Amino acid sequence: MKTAGAPISWGVCEVPGWGRQLDRDQVLAEMRELGLTATELGPQGFLPPSPSRCRSLLAEYGLRAVGGFVPVVLHDPHHDPLPEVRAAMRAFRDGDVEVVVLAASTGGESYDAKPALEANGWKTLMANLGRILKNAKEFGRTVTLHPHVGTMVENPEEVGRVLDGSAVALCLDTGHLLVGGADPLDVVRRAAGRIAHVHLKDVDAELAERVGAGRLSYTEAVKAGLYRPLGRGDVDVSGIVAGLTAAGYAGWYVMEQDVVLGPGDDPVPGENVRASLAYLRELTDGRGGQDGQDGRGGQDERGRQGGRREQGGDRPAAAPLDEEPA
Repeated sequence: MKTAGAPISWGVCEVPGWGRQLDRDQVLAEMRELGLTATELGPQGFLPPSPSRCRSLLAEYGLRAVGGFVPVVLHDPHHDPLPEVRAAMRAFRDGDVEVVVLAASTGGESYDAKPALEANGWKTLMANLGRILKNAKEFGRTVTLHPHVGTMVENPEEVGRVLDGSAVALCLDTGHLLVGGADPLDVVRRAAGRIAHVHLKDVDAELAERVGAGRLSYTEAVKAGLYRPLGRGDVDVSGIVAGLTAAGYAGWYVMEQDVVLGPGDDPVPGENVRASLAYLRELTDGRGGQDGQDGRGGQDERGRQGGRREQGGDRPAAAPLDEEPA
């Protein structure tokens, strides 16, 4: 199992006003201290724009970049996303970054609202995905689409349309799928062969339900603790990892426990990543889910009971955790 970090787990985000932004040296040093040897790039400006300088800086911390989030407008017939995406793919090639993680941006600055997409918008989105995939061959990069809250591909129907109407691979984000109303384990069962990259999150389902019902904005929910360390929320992380392992998935598992940091008295955000890595070790050591617990089992520090579904005994074991991939 190849694991990587992500700056969003330290509150580093492209959204204006997304809390306190930590210095990159602190973030990278804490990744190194956790034993991580790979990371995603984070938002524009977090790392040097020069691919060679970026690679050199990460190497100082024993890290390399394996993917990057590229939000781009795909649905607007009056906007051509190809120059922007080609520039990203060129930079990824030059920096030896494997995975382009596209998101179908609304064109707005936040993830708290999205417009409805009409038929012409869907036609444009699908055509642009096809154009991007053709161009990706030139750069030798893996292109994925990330279903993401507050983007044009968010809910189960939209994810299904992409799977049925395009050949693009998915970035399976276990948190965004659940918040958007999909069951990430069902996506694994239906389309494991289309999954080329994974963002592992756990989620407080009660907060997710409030977001879906419009009673809480996405940003407010993240501030309130929407994303939980793995094993302490309501996502069947154990089942998802087992399902991907059984399907032969050999890509990256990126630790994403998104946070919005407030004043300087916040707890160290890297502790969420530490707890998540420890949980994955339990899974790969064959201990995860024992004593009647699964990916959401047991009682977390808030006293809320998890484990809505029992873990089946016929799940294949997860692949061994590898934090230092060759």
